[in-house]
Amino acid sequence: MSSKEELERIDKELAKILKARLKASREVITSSNNLVSLERELRYIFDNYFNDDSRQFADVFYNSVLCVCNSYSYVNDDNNNVIVKKVINALRETFKSFPDNEKVVCQGVEGAYSQIAADKLFKVSKLLFAKNFEDVFLAINNNEARYGVIPIENSTAGSVTKVYDLMMKYNFSIVRSVRLKVDHNLLVKPGTKISDIKTITSHPQAIAQCASFLSKYPNINVVPCENTAVAAKKVSESEDNSIASISSSSSASLYKLESLFEAIQDEGNNHTRFICISKELEIYPGANRTSVMLSIPHKPGALYNVISYINSFGTNMTKLESRPIPNRDFEFMFYFDLETDVYSPNFIKLLNGLHSMCDTLRYLGSYSEII
Repeated sequence: MSSKEELERIDKELAKILKARLKASREVITSSNNLVSLERELRYIFDNYFNDDSRQFADVFYNSVLCVCNSYSYVNDDNNNVIVKKVINALRETFKSFPDNEKVVCQGVEGAYSQIAADKLFKVSKLLFAKNFEDVFLAINNNEARYGVIPIENSTAGSVTKVYDLMMKYNFSIVRSVRLKVDHNLLVKPGTKISDIKTITSHPQAIAQCASFLSKYPNINVVPCENTAVAAKKVSESEDNSIASISSSSSASLYKLESLFEAIQDEGNNHTRFICISKELEIYPGANRTSVMLSIPHKPGALYNVISYINSFGTNMTKLESRPIPNRDFEFMFYFDLETDVYSPNFIKLLNGLHSMCDTLRYLGSYSEII
C-alpha cells in the first residue's frame, strides 16, 4: 500500500471516529453537562500517547477536537429559549416597512453628523438633540423619542468606546445602521486666516481623524468638545476670530462660517458607522446583520470556542469589541457583529448555542445597513 493510499485509509477511519465522538460527546454533555471531565480525560490520553516531538502538534488537534465536539453539543432548534421567543415575536409583530416619519434623538446640535445620518435613515424626522450620548439612551428609555441615532465606529479612529460602555448599561435594540462618508473641514469666521488661529475645537473622534493635519500646526491649541456641530456653533457665537472648528460643510452654511481647509481628515475614505436604536425590539425585512453582547467563563479557550462555534455556521464576523465589565476585575463584555440572515434556518441554532455556552447573552437586534 502506498503512502497516499495509507493516508486515505487513515482519513476515512478518522472521519468515522470523529462522527462517533460528536454523537457520544453530545449525549454526555446533554445528560450530565460534565464538560470538564471530558476534557480532562482526553488530555490524559493525549499526554500519555504523544510523548515525542509530535506533542505540540497533537495539542493543536486536541483543542480542535474539543472545540468541534463542544460546539456540536450546543446546536439545537429549541424555540422556547427566551431570546428566540423574543426574536420570533418581533418578526411577527414588526411592521413590514421601516417608518418614514418618527421622533428621533441624536447627540449634538443642528448640523451634527448624527443629524446627517438620521436624514439618510428617515425621509422625514422630528429631530431632538441631546447633550451627550447617555442622554440619547435616556431619551429612548424615557419614551421621549422612538429612535436614537448614535455613532459607533469610524474607519480611521476606530470604535466610539463611550457608546459601547453605555450599551452595557441600558436596554435597547438596534433596528438599522447607516455608513456615512465623513469629510471634515476647518471652519472659521469670515476673513480669518490660518495665522490668526490659536485654538481649534471639535469632538475627540474628529480630532483623532485629522491628526496629520493638526500636526502641521503644533502651536495651535486643540480643545475637545462634545460634538463637531457644537464646535462650529461656538466659533459662530464667539467674538474672537482666533478660534476654529473641525466640522462638516453643512455646519459651515448653517452657522455662516468659511471653510479655510476642506477634507482635512487623514484618510480620504473616511466613514463613520451609526446605529439607530429603539426601546422595543423591531426586526424589519432584509435584516442580514445581527449584533450581540456576551460574557464568557474566565478560562483559557472560552473566547476561541465562541468564535469557532460562530464559524461553524459559515457566519462572517465583521466586528469584535471588548469592554471591561464594571466592578469585575479583568472580566470583559464582548460585542459581536455578525453577517447572518435572520430568516436563515441556522439562525435559531446559532442563538441557542451562544445562549448555552456563554455566561450571559444579550441579543441587540437584527437589521440591515444603509451604505
